[in-house]
Amino acid sequence: MSEKVISPKGHSWSEVRGHIMTSGERAASNLRVAMMLELAAARAEKGISQKKLEALSGVKQPVIARMEKGYTNTQLDTVLKVLAPLGKTLYIGDLPQG
Repeated sequence: MSEKVISPKGHSWSEVRGHIMTSGERAASNLRVAMMLELAAARAEKGISQKKLEALSGVKQPVIARMEKGYTNTQLDTVLKVLAPLGKTLYIGDLPQG
């Protein structure tokens, strides 16, 4: 049985990602990216520094920085604490099809 060798050279990230991640992993990754982008955008829109958001949310600034960069797997209660001062929350909805 011959296995196809996948090399990132000459392939887009989407192509490589399609081979190394399941559809569920891709969906979870997309949600994490969307959350971190929305968090950073909401903070910038409000003109709030990470340090100010620390004071408003009770979540330490380094944790906020790691959340925005996607360097952490943040607990739900921490996410909610950070989102509330930004006038944001999470909701459960259908995933986009496709």
